[in-house]
Amino acid sequence: MRKNKIWLLWLAAVVFLVSGCTALVVGGAAVGTGTGTYFYVSGELQTDYYSSFDKVWTACEKTMADMRALYVEPYREIGKGTISSVIRDEKVRFVVTYKAKNQTTVSVRVGLFGNKTASQLLHDKIGDNISKE
Repeated sequence: MRKNKIWLLWLAAVVFLVSGCTALVVGGAAVGTGTGTYFYVSGELQTDYYSSFDKVWTACEKTMADMRALYVEPYREIGKGTISSVIRDEKVRFVVTYKAKNQTTVSVRVGLFGNKTASQLLHDKIGDNISKE
């Protein structure tokens, strides 16, 4: 009986430790421009970029243009903005938020419930566009 409890405890510990590794594996994609850590919560993939808000906003607009987005609706305020559009029959939304002088957070949602792979692709394109400027 005691052996079963110990094995169950070890199994729970291993599952707990392994469950956080997906962000580390995915995070290696944006070297130099992003923090390397992505958070996928409620269908949105979010990361920080070490660039100014204006530079990141321009990179997001260029990403929409590169993907030939339709019905693009940008809405920008002083420290936050959203860009909504349709790409390949899927609703796409970027939320760009000022975090610090040279740090900007971008959250990407593809579709109604979110698509992690498509969001990762868009983040990769944003990172490429930031590094090109």
